[in-house]
Amino acid sequence: MRARPKPPPPKLHLDTKMPVHSPIASRFRSKFTTQVRRVLPAYIVLIFIFLFFANSNLFTAPIRAAHKYKRELRYQKPLQQASTLIPRKIWQTWKTGPLTFEQRDSDAARSWLARNPSYRYEVLTDDNAIQYVEWHYGAHGFNRPDVIQLYRDLNITIIKADLLRYLVIYAEGGVYADIDVECLRSIDRFIPERYDQHEVDMIIGVEIDEPAYENHPILGSKCTSFCQWTFAAKPRLPVMMRLIENIQDWLHNLSREKGVPISQLELDFNEVISGTGPSAFTKAVLEQMTAENRGEPVTWDLFHNLAESRLLNGILVLNVEAFAAGQGHSDSGNHDSRGALVKHHYHASGWPTLHPRHNHPMYGEVEKCNWKPDCVAEWDKNVAEWDTLPKEEQEKRLASKPPS
Repeated sequence: MRARPKPPPPKLHLDTKMPVHSPIASRFRSKFTTQVRRVLPAYIVLIFIFLFFANSNLFTAPIRAAHKYKRELRYQKPLQQASTLIPRKIWQTWKTGPLTFEQRDSDAARSWLARNPSYRYEVLTDDNAIQYVEWHYGAHGFNRPDVIQLYRDLNITIIKADLLRYLVIYAEGGVYADIDVECLRSIDRFIPERYDQHEVDMIIGVEIDEPAYENHPILGSKCTSFCQWTFAAKPRLPVMMRLIENIQDWLHNLSREKGVPISQLELDFNEVISGTGPSAFTKAVLEQMTAENRGEPVTWDLFHNLAESRLLNGILVLNVEAFAAGQGHSDSGNHDSRGALVKHHYHASGWPTLHPRHNHPMYGEVEKCNWKPDCVAEWDKNVAEWDTLPKEEQEKRLASKPPS
C-alpha cells in the first residue's frame, strides 16, 4: 500500500509569523470583521455629511428645482382672466384714514374720487392693514401663513408699504396709487381706445428710462424701471404672486446674510429700491413677460424710448409721460400734456432719508444729478481723482469743504 503524502506545513503570516489557518488567526479576523461592520455605517454617515456640506448645491439642486417648478405653476395665467376687466376699485395706503388726512393728502385723494365717481375707493391704514392681510391670506383665503408671518415680521415702513400694495392688488385687483399721487385724467383713459379692455390684465408705466447708465456702479441698478406708485391689475395675476414671493425670498436671504431676523433688518436706499421698490417690480414684470413669451427673453430694449404704449401678454406698458411726467429725465415731458394721467407730488416720499444712499464725503450723492449726463460724468471724474489722492490730501480738502 502506497504511503499517504504528508500535508505541507502551514503558511506563516509575514507580519505575525502566525499560521494563517490557525484558530487564533480565524478568531482575530472574525472579531476584526465584526468591529468593521459595527462602525462602517457611522463612517458612511460621516462621509455623506461631509460630502453634503461640501457639495450642498449639488445635493439640494433637485429639491430647489422641484420647488421652482411648483412656483412656476403658480405663475401661470388663469384662463378666466381673459373674460374679466380690471376691477373698478381704487386703493391707497397711509398711516391714518381719510377723515384725518392732512390737507395736501386730502386734496390728492379727492382727485381720484372726482374723476372716477363710479369707482370704489378704499384706504388701508397702519391699524387695519394686518387684519386685511390675515383675512385674505389666512386659512379661508389663499392659505398662506408664510405671507402673513412675513408681513408681521417686517418693521421697515417702506418695505411694509411696498409689500402691502402688492398683496392688495393680488387679492382684489384694481388701481393702486400712492397717497401723494394726484389723478389728472379719468382711469378710463388709462387704456388707449385701440386696445380691447378684456385683453388688458395689468397697466404699468415707465418711470426711469436711462439705460446708458447700465454699467454705472451706483445708478446701474435703477436706471430702467417701471413705476409702482401707480399701477392697475386684475386680481390673482401670476406676476403679482411672482413679485410677492421674490420679495419673500429676498428678505429671508438678506436675513441669513446679515445674521439678524427680518424684524431687525436695516436697509440702505439701493436695497429698498432693488428689494421691494421699482427695480423689484420691474424684475418680476420682465420675468413674467418672458415666461409667457415661450421663454424668449423680454428685455428693457422693448420699452426704451417708448413713444406711445405696448401690450405684451396682457401687460399694457404706457410711456414715461403717463405716470411719471415732470421728472426732468427720461424724456418724461410735463403734466400739461394730454398723455399725463397722474401727478406725483412726492410729499409723502420721505423714506429715502431713513435709508441712506451712497454719499461720497466730498462730492455727495450722484442721484442729485437727476440723470443729467454732464453732471454724472463730472461726479464720476471727481470721485476717480479722489481715489488717487493720498489720505493727507483728502483730509485737507475735506477740512476746507464749505458746509452744506
